[in-house]
Amino acid sequence: MTAPLVTILDDEPEIRSMLADALQDAGFRTMGFGRATEFEAALKSTTPDVCLVDLGLPDKDGLTLVHRLALEQGAAVIIISGRAQVQDRVTGLELGADDYIIKPFDPAEVVARVKVRLRKERPAANSASNTAQFNGWTAYFDRYVLEDTEGQETTFSHAEGEVLRLFLESPKRLISRAHMQEMLGGAAGESFDRAMDVRISRLRTKLREDPKNPRLIKTIYGAGYIFLGDVSWV
Repeated sequence: MTAPLVTILDDEPEIRSMLADALQDAGFRTMGFGRATEFEAALKSTTPDVCLVDLGLPDKDGLTLVHRLALEQGAAVIIISGRAQVQDRVTGLELGADDYIIKPFDPAEVVARVKVRLRKERPAANSASNTAQFNGWTAYFDRYVLEDTEGQETTFSHAEGEVLRLFLESPKRLISRAHMQEMLGGAAGESFDRAMDVRISRLRTKLREDPKNPRLIKTIYGAGYIFLGDVSWV
């Protein structure tokens, strides 16, 4: 089996080298880039499993790039940044990043977060399947697409897909915020809660839910969420 590929986008050569060494020692393949344009060119012929992205890039806005990666690529996106304000973390997660690591950091922490994103230690009964059907919808996790009964397709991000898959793997069961944090990774706290709120809101919109009375993803205030659909994996 080919080792997962982690791309490192950071304009500091020392950081790229440090991360590459740590990740390669842990069994990952790596590719490093100092500029966003080089990274975007490589994406035309390369499909990474995880993208590590610094926000302070010399040629493009890092947050804009994160948003595009979340929408168009199947890779997990982890921001690595010196911006430590809560609002910066919230913004990055709202734009589709899966995790946010603040500089300076321990390379071992980055390796651990990458492993979490790849779910290497997360067994799932339906993990072998990439297609689920529920209440007139078909979710294709290999293409990050929702399809309705008329064949109309709506894309979802990797981060939204993680939340949707968590719901579909545990239908009609209460999923607490603590359980979501444990399964999806990332630090608990305000930024994680805000990110989950945004992702669930976007999923409801894409599933054409009534925001005042959603039928599929129900909020149980003070407890968590319940997915009420009938799910079959194909």
